[in-house]
Order: sequence, then C-alpha cells, then structure tokens
Amino acid sequence: MSRIGKAPITLPKGVDINISNGNLVTVKGPKGTLTQQVDPELSITIENGVLVVTRPTEQKRHRAMHGLYRALINNMVFGVTEGYTVKQELVGVGYKATNDGNILDLTLGFSHHIYFQVPMELKVKTETEKGKNPIITLEGSDKQLIGQVAAKLRSLRKPEPYKGKGIKFVGEQLRRKAGKTASK
Repeated sequence: MSRIGKAPITLPKGVDINISNGNLVTVKGPKGTLTQQVDPELSITIENGVLVVTRPTEQKRHRAMHGLYRALINNMVFGVTEGYTVKQELVGVGYKATNDGNILDLTLGFSHHIYFQVPMELKVKTETEKGKNPIITLEGSDKQLIGQVAAKLRSLRKPEPYKGKGIKFVGEQLRRKAGKTASK
C-alpha cells in the first residue's frame, strides 16, 4: 500500500496557502494562483512551512482520498513555483504547426487546416527547424489543464503504428508493427 498521503509537503519561499471553509485550498506563487476543493472529511494543517494532510479513519475510501488530495496539493505547489512544460512533436511529411497568440494552426494531412484554441492560462510556442519535425511546447502552472490540452492535441492525429506518423510526445517510444512485406 502506498504511503503517499503521509508524506509532508514543504512549502518553498514565496508560496502562500490559504485554507478556507469547506476545505477550499488556494495556492499563490510567482507563476499564478490555483484552487482545489478538498474532501471535507480530510484535515489539512500547516505548521512551520510544512503542510500535512491527515485522514480520519483507515477506511479504503479515506486512504484513497488521502493520497489523491496530497498529490493534487503537491502538484499545485510545484506548478506555482516551477511550472510544467509538455513538448509534442509532429511526425509526418507536410505536417506543420504555427501559432498566433494562443491559437494553433495545424496542418496534419487533412484537406483543411485545424485551428485549436489553447486556454489563456497556458503559453504555447511552436518551433520549426529545417530538417527536423515541428515541436509544440505548452507551458503552465496547472498540471491537469496542461495534460488535458496535450491529450486533446494528440487526439487530433494519433501516431499510427506502421510509420509513426502523427502527434507524439517528445521522447515517447512507440510500438511499431511490421507491414505486410515482413511476412515474406
């Protein structure tokens, strides 16, 4: 059984945490402000720059929520101090990505361009070097939002297993299949 919930969260300098009624946790830092509603049965205490989440009983439900909310609060603290970055690569002939502010213009082998509106909380950047695949970089403080946007972008053209064409994460290893000619 994991003991993630029991690990204390050390708060770096410049991070303010406010716990209001109903266990609404608000984390403020140099990169923004994030809020999360925590289950009212769990208790959250801050002492000497260390945040601790405790559970009332050893029920399976309480143990699961204990680790979940501790991890969510830890992700919020990391997000407002360091921030999160996700890089995606467009693999395929003629695949292009450009951005105008927070609007991505994608050319993914369809008969039309795809315009994708990135939420204002995130910063988007596109890089295109000659001889290399275009790269889309998403930056932000909310881990859940950045993961959701990256998953939505990937769903526009998932990598296929034969040639590997599509949108993939940088450094991702794809399972490749042999084509028809491999059997001969």
